[in-house]
Amino acid sequence: MKKILTILGCVILLAATSCTKQYVTPGQTNQTVYANVATTDWTLFTDNGGSKSYQVPIQVQAISNNFAQTGGIIVAISYDGGNTYEQLPETYNGIAYSYTYNSGNVTLYAQSSDGTTAVQPTLPIKVKIILVDSN
Repeated sequence: MKKILTILGCVILLAATSCTKQYVTPGQTNQTVYANVATTDWTLFTDNGGSKSYQVPIQVQAISNNFAQTGGIIVAISYDGGNTYEQLPETYNGIAYSYTYNSGNVTLYAQSSDGTTAVQPTLPIKVKIILVDSN
């Protein structure tokens, strides 16, 4: 009986001392930027393949060249003044929304949900742009 208790005690002692804590220090602080887009802000855009959509550029000075290469961006839109957000890409009321970004700029796009025609949004939109820092 003493051997079993001794072995069990050694196993418990070994298990308790082999645990180590790891602390992950986050990188730089993430940022959230808000913008309001009026229905008149959208302009017709035709890409190189001839596809048409409406677009609206939003200037975001916090997106540097380096951030555009190493960071990430999450965009969400709200039709109720910021009470509820829908993350993009998203289809809402038959309009497919997407976005691109580069240094200093996020551009929203709107087109029909089947991608065949441009559809201009008819309601003002509150946009939340989340800049996620990475290394």
